[in-house]
Amino acid sequence: MEELFCEGKHQTPHQLSLSGNITSFNCKRAPDVSDSVLTFSTFSFKREDNRFQEESSGAATVAGKRSSYVDIIKCQSALHVQRRVITPCVLVMKRSERKGGFRYSLFTLSDSNRLEPCLDFKVPYQIRGSVTILRGPTVLWSHAGNVFYISPQDGEVRQTPIQISQGVVGELPLDGGKVFILGLGDLSAQSSHTEVVGCLLHNGQVFDGTTLMPHPYIGITRCILVLSAEKDAGDGDLLKSVVVAATSHQQLVYFENGIVKEICHLPFEQPENIQVVNTGRNGCLLVTSFHRGHVCAVWKETFQIAARWSGVSSVHVDDFLGCGSDQMLLIFQDEGVTAQPLDRFLLTDLCGISYAHCQDHEAPKTSPPPEISLLTLQALESRLQSALSVLQELQREMWVKEGVLQQAVRALADAVSEREPTLPQPEQEGLIALWDSDDESKQDASDDKTRNMPAVTSKPRVEKLWRRFAEDQMVVGVMLTTESSAPVASVRLSILTETGQSSTPAVTQTRSQVFWLPAPCSSSSSSSSFASVFPEPAAKRSRQHTDPNACRLAVTAATRLTPLLNSGCVKCCVMLHYMHSQDAGASVSSPTPVVLHCGQFVLDINSNFQTPLLNTPELKTDEAKEDLLSLMAVLDHWVFRIDSPDHSLGDVHGWIQKRWGCKRIEVSPQYLLVDSPGPTAVMLLHWQPITSFQGELSVHSSELHMLRFLDSLLSYIPTSSSIHSVKEEEGEEGRKSLGYEEAPEPASVKGLQRCREKWQSDVEWSRKRMSPLVDVGRYCRLTQRVSLVQLDVDQVALLETQRMLLN
Repeated sequence: MEELFCEGKHQTPHQLSLSGNITSFNCKRAPDVSDSVLTFSTFSFKREDNRFQEESSGAATVAGKRSSYVDIIKCQSALHVQRRVITPCVLVMKRSERKGGFRYSLFTLSDSNRLEPCLDFKVPYQIRGSVTILRGPTVLWSHAGNVFYISPQDGEVRQTPIQISQGVVGELPLDGGKVFILGLGDLSAQSSHTEVVGCLLHNGQVFDGTTLMPHPYIGITRCILVLSAEKDAGDGDLLKSVVVAATSHQQLVYFENGIVKEICHLPFEQPENIQVVNTGRNGCLLVTSFHRGHVCAVWKETFQIAARWSGVSSVHVDDFLGCGSDQMLLIFQDEGVTAQPLDRFLLTDLCGISYAHCQDHEAPKTSPPPEISLLTLQALESRLQSALSVLQELQREMWVKEGVLQQAVRALADAVSEREPTLPQPEQEGLIALWDSDDESKQDASDDKTRNMPAVTSKPRVEKLWRRFAEDQMVVGVMLTTESSAPVASVRLSILTETGQSSTPAVTQTRSQVFWLPAPCSSSSSSSSFASVFPEPAAKRSRQHTDPNACRLAVTAATRLTPLLNSGCVKCCVMLHYMHSQDAGASVSSPTPVVLHCGQFVLDINSNFQTPLLNTPELKTDEAKEDLLSLMAVLDHWVFRIDSPDHSLGDVHGWIQKRWGCKRIEVSPQYLLVDSPGPTAVMLLHWQPITSFQGELSVHSSELHMLRFLDSLLSYIPTSSSIHSVKEEEGEEGRKSLGYEEAPEPASVKGLQRCREKWQSDVEWSRKRMSPLVDVGRYCRLTQRVSLVQLDVDQVALLETQRMLLN
């Protein structure tokens, strides 16, 4: 298959590919006589020479002395039905000086390298526009709004049985291939509207064209390629098909059974042909040829642009290297007419195979755009995350097995030595006792002995996975429970998406935040009544009730919703990333990155995205808590310090409730909700007085609403007051508290204790910042690298100085 781009077609050789070879056709006058001769040459690629070598050549006379003009209209490989082989075909136009009209001849190249006439017909007009040669061989063209065709089986020029406008020509891979025309037609004379119809040329059968392409795309489609087609088992007239079409709106559209599945924006206009490059295990490429020598390659699996070229004379797809997979050959336009054929070309499959030959001995610049690199990095990142998660699970299982084996060996040694066995606490080893110990003293002694043993770290427990929608954003949250003996740092969520067309997961860009939650109540009235009737084992009671060392936190991830809905249905996997310290009691510990799979959900374009948040702030349910966390993840956050040196600030909290009509959120009473229509108009306020003359204001809202609130606040507080923006300390951003109690006054004992702890943490942070710990090995490696870089710089400077002196 080939596509031509030059306007002067009679001056440029025409090429086509078949069986890994390139055949070039040219039409010229004989030197001794005035006959027009059609010449051809067959070339094959030689790897060792990186060039195409001529294998055979020949010529045939196509017109006598009476012909004044001969031109090659089209050359293309097609299936010869009578010979049952694919053969090169070339269509030649002959215009006579004496006789009017235009005569066209179709020649085929036989296995014996001879040009043989196959078709000869005459029409009173010159065929202009697109001409197609398909199986038969069949020549198709359009003129005056009608579609005409001729084949050796028909023997004469025929018109399609139905009137079709805005038609495109293709080939259905059914029963060896069937040529069809797809367009708009009137099936009923009484009907005033047109329908999408298809017509098979071999028998004139009409079928429903919407099984290939919907009605809106018929008028803008410029070329079409049917990847697969089959008859429906229930109805023989219907088709199941996979179609790719290029439109005049710079789009490459992927259809399944007439339904749009994927769309790729093309970088060039006026598409003319689509070809498929099967690269083997690396997937398939859809190569689109455009007018004026532009070519664009798109990955079929991801429907993303892989590469683009300009200045191309023709593009061919075949196995030129004989390696069992396809490559594409790009033949570039020559500067002069006298240049040798196939002198500037690029042979590649974009998967490691690349051969180039140009006049300046350099390959054309065909570096792929950054989209393919981004997809590769996302696929590698997702695979590394999955492999890391599996490896960490196996490592934890190995640690547990080693611990059990050590305890078993120790118990066996104690039994042999007739010593009293000392087993660790079952909860510490991740085991649950099935009955209570009768001897309380033995349990207390065992607890005292195991108190000095290092705590066994465990991964955070996922309580719940939830998601919310706010306009064009989606918030995914995870409720976690972790132990204080297992430090958790750098906590974030990532979302891996899998679309229908791409089996490779992609990492979605998100913004993560961490909220510390208060510990739940240890028991309720109902549970305590049941516990009094049915006593539980001590181990089970300690496991069910709240662990005093346990910490609860919520991790949220916000992302844009629109990019996730481009593929219709998306499968989202939620992954938790954190740094886990192996030894909490050690002064210097090397944190280990851990990836935990929290769950998955399916996001469909038909889902209900209108989920109002915090309709009833008076509720104390988990859904209300999730709504609050979602709002805090979506809205922007500001913290302001308000100082009034001359006068007291007054009741700022009461003024906020009275002036703005706020509602207290019962799941977190320190926050006030200012509800307005639309998620972006919602505002969360938190006022924390420090002294009578100083306080801290936290605002969650859009920037416009924040400015309006501050403007209103300035009219209430004293005129000598000042408002300063407080920047959160490094490491504390995103780790917010969602408690139930207001902060105590500094005058109270609890407030003084908190101020003292804050002062001590500030002193410790300043000391670490002024004199941070440095790893000796890492410092040595850094200094060595700096020395090597300096040495390289000095050598380059010395060589440059010597070169200048010699010049």
